[in-house]
Amino acid sequence: MSKSASQITIATPGDAAAWNAFVDEHAHGSTFHRFEWRDVYRDVYGHDTPYLMARRDGALVGVLPLVRVRSLLFGHYLVSSPFVSYGGPIGDDESEYALSMHAAGMANGAKLVELRSRHAIRTDLTAVTRKLTVLLDLVPNDYEATFKAFDGKLRSQIRRADREGLRVEFGPAHLGRFHQVFAEHMRDLGSPAHGPRFFARLTEALGERAWVGVAYLGEEAVAAGYAIENGSEVEISWASSLRRHQKISPNMALYGAFIRRACERGFSVFNFGRCTPGSGTHKFKRQWGSRDEPLTWYQRSASGDAAPPSGDGSGYGTAVKVWQRLPLALTTPLGARLIGGVP
Repeated sequence: MSKSASQITIATPGDAAAWNAFVDEHAHGSTFHRFEWRDVYRDVYGHDTPYLMARRDGALVGVLPLVRVRSLLFGHYLVSSPFVSYGGPIGDDESEYALSMHAAGMANGAKLVELRSRHAIRTDLTAVTRKLTVLLDLVPNDYEATFKAFDGKLRSQIRRADREGLRVEFGPAHLGRFHQVFAEHMRDLGSPAHGPRFFARLTEALGERAWVGVAYLGEEAVAAGYAIENGSEVEISWASSLRRHQKISPNMALYGAFIRRACERGFSVFNFGRCTPGSGTHKFKRQWGSRDEPLTWYQRSASGDAAPPSGDGSGYGTAVKVWQRLPLALTTPLGARLIGGVP
């Protein structure tokens, strides 16, 4: 007997428990699929969040978190999931296909429908591999063994940062200092940045799955990172350091501390987050003895757009140069308004 067709509906708040239970039990479920993100997108940016559920014979067989991102400046996109690397459909083959095609049919004028899947799915959408993520295999509960596997130059850089008196502290109490560093770093790159409210709301939603770490030189915050627990790995999703302290390599102290913490807490993989192949960021991440994992995302575009606008400010030429010259008092609140439209 053939399977009955999947019935697709939009989730409501009352579906949160069933949704998260399905995500937690599925092999490809992730922290980035969890229902809490829906409220963050809605509360902070006011985005429409048609989170899709597939049922067959009454049973939940698949989910797809979708977010409709609209901006007068950047346009209209339907993405799963914005700001992060993962969030595509999960379920069995039939439900993943049904969910992906249902999403494609919901474009409603969107420049691009993009499903950011970490695994191959059966779909008629176009597969693209413009991004990758970089993974470091850890020795769980043994940072010293992990550290010894780094090459000599890398170990020296981490030790130098320690000798300079840098210390890294963790916890949500450091969110304010994290954002100070993050906002300045992103301004210097010429890109708008998420505001304090986004990170505060995300931290509230994720609880202990969210790690906030700040590197201090004396009382000054000089580097900062925000990581998210995801199964057996920890991903540092946002990281920044101040250019004026580049000589003492505060980013090395920061990453070393995050990796140490991941080892000590029994995680087996440290995820450096996504980047563009061959970029400077990619080279930085590979120096740790890490490995690449290509990200295959799925798209459909009626306008010919190959990608949403870049969150790193690339491709905007003069606008980037102007942004870099603006005071933080202006770029911080203005950037928080703009970045919601850059999925």
